[in-house]
Amino acid sequence: MKSAIGIKEIKELLQLLLNYIDHSIDSNKRSDKLYHAYNLLTIENDKISISNLPEMLEGQVAVLSSGYLSSEENLEVLDALKSSKLFRDDQYSYILYPNKNLGLFLNKNNIPSSKVNESKLLKKLLNDGNNQIVSQDCEGAYHFNCDFNNANGLISELNLLPKKYNELVNNEYNSILEIFEDVFNHKEFTGRSGTFFGYEGLGSIYWHMVSKLSLAVLETTKKAISEKDSNIIGRFFDHYFEILEGIGVNKSPKLYGAFPTDPYSHTPEGKGAQQPGMTGQVKEDVISRFGELGVEVSNGTISFNPEMLRNQEFLTKNETFRYVNLSKENIEIDVNKNSLCFTYCQVPIIYTKSSSKKITIDFIDGRSVSIQGNELDIDSSRSLFDRENIIKKINVSVIKWYLKKYISSQ
Repeated sequence: MKSAIGIKEIKELLQLLLNYIDHSIDSNKRSDKLYHAYNLLTIENDKISISNLPEMLEGQVAVLSSGYLSSEENLEVLDALKSSKLFRDDQYSYILYPNKNLGLFLNKNNIPSSKVNESKLLKKLLNDGNNQIVSQDCEGAYHFNCDFNNANGLISELNLLPKKYNELVNNEYNSILEIFEDVFNHKEFTGRSGTFFGYEGLGSIYWHMVSKLSLAVLETTKKAISEKDSNIIGRFFDHYFEILEGIGVNKSPKLYGAFPTDPYSHTPEGKGAQQPGMTGQVKEDVISRFGELGVEVSNGTISFNPEMLRNQEFLTKNETFRYVNLSKENIEIDVNKNSLCFTYCQVPIIYTKSSSKKITIDFIDGRSVSIQGNELDIDSSRSLFDRENIIKKINVSVIKWYLKKYISSQ
C-alpha cells in the first residue's frame, strides 16, 4: 500500500535521524579525544552488548569530515591523532590501525583445557576418538579441526556428527560456537590490515586514507578561517601542511622508496612505497589542491579565496606556462614574478599578489571585463563550466596577508 508523505514529515524524519547520528558521534568519543570507528554488536540470549575495535585513522577522518564538531573539538582530534599510536614518525604520516604483535603460529587455535573439561560433548568426542570437531595433540593441547575456515565450517560438521551425539549437540550448540569465537575472535577480523605484514598489512600507511585525512583537515581549517578565531587558525594550518609534507610528492626518493610523484597504494613498516597504481588517493589530492588555490563554487558562481595558499607558491622570477586549450592547441603564456598560473576547465587562471581584490576576464574576441572583488559573474561561471571556449584567460588579484598573519614562517 502506498501513501503520500508531505515534505514536513520528511524533514522531521531527517532531523530525527540527525539527532541519533549526533548522539552516536558523542557516544563514540574516546577518553584520549579520538573517536571509535567501528563498534561490534554481540547478541546473547537475554542481552545485547557493544564492544569497540581499536582506534583507526578512518574513524578520525570520518568525524572530522562530518561537520558536527566545533573547531575546538576538531583541533582536539588532530592533536590527539598526532600523539597517538597511529602516527608513524619515520614517514611523518599515519597508519590505518595501531601496529600489534600477531603472536606465533603455534599459539593459534589453542582451546583452553578448562573449556574442554566443561563440555560433555567435547569430552565425549575425544574419548570416542572422534576428531570431527576437536583433537588433542601429543603434548595434550586441544585444537579445533584445522579444516574449519570459520564458524560455518564448525556448524556444518556439528550437523554431520553421528546421531548418538544429537542430544549433546542440541544442549551445547551455542556454547561450542562461543568457544570457537573465543579462540579465534573472528568478529574483530578487519582483513589484511590486521593480520598481514605486507600488502596494506600491519604498520602500513594506506596513502588513500592519508589523502582523505588531508582533505578533511583542509575542510576543518576553512571552517576555522570562516569563524575568524585567530587563536586556533594557525594550529590548523600547522596540522594541514604537516600532513601534506608526509605525503609522497613532498619526500625524497630515498625516504619514499619510489619516485615521489608516482602514486602508490601503501608503505609497509620497514619498506618503501608498494603497489604502484592510480589509486583513489589522486581524487582527494586534486580536491585538496583546488581547496588550497581557493577555487570555490556557490550558487553557480566561481570565487577565488586562496587563504590557504602559501607565499612560496608564487614565482620568484618570470616563467612560461604551457597548457592545452579548449581548441586542443598547445599554448604558452608568460607569467610574471609574484604570480602563479593554473587551469580551470582548461582556461588559465593567473593569481597575482595585490593590495586589493580584482578579477579581469580576457575574452578570445579581444574584449576585457573587470570585476571588483573575488567572484565571477554567473554568465562567466557558466561559460567556464560549459567549456564554451569564449574566455581566453582570467587574471585574479589576490591579497596574500592572511596566511602570513597566522603562520609567520610562510
